[in-house]
Amino acid sequence: MLLDVRTYCCRPGMLKAHLALYVEYGKEAQTRHLGQPLAYLTTESGDPNEYVHIWIYKDAADRQAKRAAMVADPDWQEYLRRNAEFGALVSQNNRLMQPVDFFDHSHVG
Repeated sequence: MLLDVRTYCCRPGMLKAHLALYVEYGKEAQTRHLGQPLAYLTTESGDPNEYVHIWIYKDAADRQAKRAAMVADPDWQEYLRRNAEFGALVSQNNRLMQPVDFFDHSHVG
């Protein structure tokens, strides 16, 4: 199992509108290719302009194939165009992580 932990930061005051844009234009295309995320989270404490989502893949090849299909999707391209035009994102951090073997992860994925 491979977890893609993605942390994004928006310009102050733009997080709600940024997520609304995602729901309207990006969510359907993304989940069509990647499935449902393990989590899609906004910050309760810490930076209020930050959010995190975590995607589960079988391995790096599974991630690469699913993301390539998503990137080729015209609906996803339209979302990316609108997102760039909106200009809310300040930063993005992606980490690919693997679960340790000494905890049961059967409830994940």
